[in-house]
Amino acid sequence: MFKILFYTPEIPGNTGNAIRLAAITGAELHVVKPLGFNFEDAHLRRAGLDYHDLAVMTVHETLEDAWAALLPARVFAFTTTAEKNFADVKYREGDVLMFGPESVGLPAEVQQAEQITERVKIPMLEGRRSLNLANSASIAVYEAWRQLGFAGSTFE
Repeated sequence: MFKILFYTPEIPGNTGNAIRLAAITGAELHVVKPLGFNFEDAHLRRAGLDYHDLAVMTVHETLEDAWAALLPARVFAFTTTAEKNFADVKYREGDVLMFGPESVGLPAEVQQAEQITERVKIPMLEGRRSLNLANSASIAVYEAWRQLGFAGSTFE
């Protein structure tokens, strides 16, 4: 399945929702420290509900550690500054869908890293700043999974 990569997430509820997303879709969730919360946070636990045991999640100390675990997969960096529509990508099993912290998004140096295959964005109305992190990840995972015929789901 796909790998969701949250680079230094700040809001526990978003990561909790991503845990639930990973459990429901079969995606893996990877998060890179530093985190804006700890895993005992009530908001994270509430958002993830009882899906924590069903999700595959890995916490990486550094982005370099994440690259070592995830590559040579293709990495799609989701950013509002990209020109390419995320829905125009032909996703493959094992692709990494990368998102930045809620307050600032992916830093320019991360977006331009050699490990990034392509920068993509989710369309929005003009004048809007950004989507919620968990919502963005959900949109991306479901589009990628749709392209693979929802493999492994009840609709396969």
